[in-house]
Amino acid sequence: MSTTDGRIPLPLLPSTHPLGRAAVTCEYRCGSACSHEAPNTSDNAYFGDVVRSIVSRRGMLRAGAVLAVAGAGAAVVGGSAAAAPAGEQGQDRRRPARGLDFAPVAPNTEDRIVTAEGYESAVVIKWGDPVLPGAPAFDFDKQTAAAQAKQFGFNNDFCGLVPLTHDRYLMVSNHEYTSESFMFKGFDAANPTEEQVRIGWAAHGLSVVAVERDGRSGKLLPKIDRRYNRRITMTSEFEVDGPAAGSALLRTKADPSGRKVLGTMNNCAGGVTPWGTILSGEENFNQYFANANQVTDPVAKARLARYGLSGGATTRKWERFDERFDVAKEPNEVNRFGWVVELDPLEPDSAPVKHTALGRFKHEGANIQVARDGRVVAYLGDDERFDYIYKFVSTQRMRPGQSRWARAHNKKLLSEGTLYVARFTGDSPASEIGSQTPPSDGAFDGTGEWIPLASGDKSYVDGFTAEEVYVFTRLAADKVGATKMDRPEDVQPNPVTGRVYAALTNNTDRGKPGKEGPTEINPRNGNRHGHVLEWEEKGGDHTALTFSWRLLLVCGDPAATDTYFGGYDKSQVSPISCPDNLAFDRHGNLWISTDGNALGSNDGLFAVATQGPERGHVKQFLTVPIGAETCGPVIEDKFVLVSVQHPGELDGASADNPMAHWPEGGSAQPRPAVAVIWKPGRKIGE
Repeated sequence: MSTTDGRIPLPLLPSTHPLGRAAVTCEYRCGSACSHEAPNTSDNAYFGDVVRSIVSRRGMLRAGAVLAVAGAGAAVVGGSAAAAPAGEQGQDRRRPARGLDFAPVAPNTEDRIVTAEGYESAVVIKWGDPVLPGAPAFDFDKQTAAAQAKQFGFNNDFCGLVPLTHDRYLMVSNHEYTSESFMFKGFDAANPTEEQVRIGWAAHGLSVVAVERDGRSGKLLPKIDRRYNRRITMTSEFEVDGPAAGSALLRTKADPSGRKVLGTMNNCAGGVTPWGTILSGEENFNQYFANANQVTDPVAKARLARYGLSGGATTRKWERFDERFDVAKEPNEVNRFGWVVELDPLEPDSAPVKHTALGRFKHEGANIQVARDGRVVAYLGDDERFDYIYKFVSTQRMRPGQSRWARAHNKKLLSEGTLYVARFTGDSPASEIGSQTPPSDGAFDGTGEWIPLASGDKSYVDGFTAEEVYVFTRLAADKVGATKMDRPEDVQPNPVTGRVYAALTNNTDRGKPGKEGPTEINPRNGNRHGHVLEWEEKGGDHTALTFSWRLLLVCGDPAATDTYFGGYDKSQVSPISCPDNLAFDRHGNLWISTDGNALGSNDGLFAVATQGPERGHVKQFLTVPIGAETCGPVIEDKFVLVSVQHPGELDGASADNPMAHWPEGGSAQPRPAVAVIWKPGRKIGE
């Protein structure tokens, strides 16, 4: 439904949370991070004129350098203002971009998946469904840790597919966190039982599930595959590799080697590597560790605080049943989380690996681009207010093919290389930033550089050893003056154009007293709706140390003056708020899932062309049920997968008082699930 002027109406869902998300979700998911002070208290300011003069002396691209039109063979060249990509000069916009020929879904608050007209949806797998042979049928009222360890975990986020044969895949899902008051009736948050805690341990981690597409129905059907299906939980063994493996900073009483870790937690986004493995990011790990307030050593206390640890007991009370979650008793266990994990679903007996070379912070995920010279580049976001964007460039080059020899080599590529952090510079006067409209040159744009932090056992940061850079990456990035961002989440290279995109979800603290104000790269005070960043490495070389950037989207209500949609007619776009996960289709269109829609409607999945006359034309493809977040989109020609996380998670709701019932309907408890969407007889978006 739309109004007579083409604008989509916004039915509002009341919320007391400043970002539209339920407070109960914030408590379980990130330890209510937004209600606490942001842990980045460094005084590194936004670099403007000073950095531009340094940039000039180094011969970097001038501020405002043009973004090349990738795919057309154009190079990045200098200029006094950023040239507008195709689509910003008033061309005919009546024909939809290739792959995006669908009518947008209107915002809504329904307790179901609402798709674009002509599409169908079905659940692939949901919390508690069997994954391993012998798994019992799910019984909400009779859960056990032993059963959960064989069943699909809770609150699935990232979803990735590794092909096996035609229409048969291994689907890997992250299980980010547990919401105990929605898992157990009569739950006493102050006194969880040991069995409830162990169920929580088993409900975290990852699931590997064989799935097969039914060509007749369009559904994606899970299979109990005795060879490949797998559950990774908080008690699974992980290897630590890279330059910090074995460091004294990672050694514990249970693991004096510093090379073996039990479990992975708060796994958010991720990526599929070109060699067929899965990368998974450990994000809000800080909330699982208790009693940082009992630590008295000033250096240790400062390190903990920079990662968001300062309080006493945790929400889940895991520390009561395993002292490794008590930093006063086991100070180094927390250092063993906050890494990028690599899992090989094709080798089910292999231990997953935590890669120290990629640094330790609140990883949203990691995504790989193979550079021209064969080295691989991993792009990384640290999901915290005023934190940073990173990249890693491998030392070794990728070997082509999927032979055992090639895969063994490629699985070591993320063990050795150089870790960088980004510094962004805008090209507009400070007086034009924060004025609720784009600068006078018509775009939020500029240049940037990658600042090296460490490579192998060499540190580039004064006062830090290489091991300290990897384990306390945030503090090292503070020291070199990285650019503070508005919660950088998913960072994805476009496989068609080579440009890189980052979702900046929001930052309501920007511009508050004592906090950094608007900058050209983060142009709004009290940024509730977030934005999408686009950059191109110099010469299209992903190993380059400089780049040019611009904002593709400044999200929010299109009627608001502070929103921007790539120069597209704002009366024709879908409202979008809080971009989170990113994905691309084969045409190079960007697909965006949202988390915490601050406009009052359900979260959803959106698509936007990144080039051509439709650039900036945001269209909503689907909405997820009430209380849910849209995660882990996978965009294939024949189908789309979305992870529906925390459905029904509304303030005032609980297992004793469910206020939503997706996916089973009736009076059933809501259950997180993966859903598949398809269009009978047609490809997605056509």
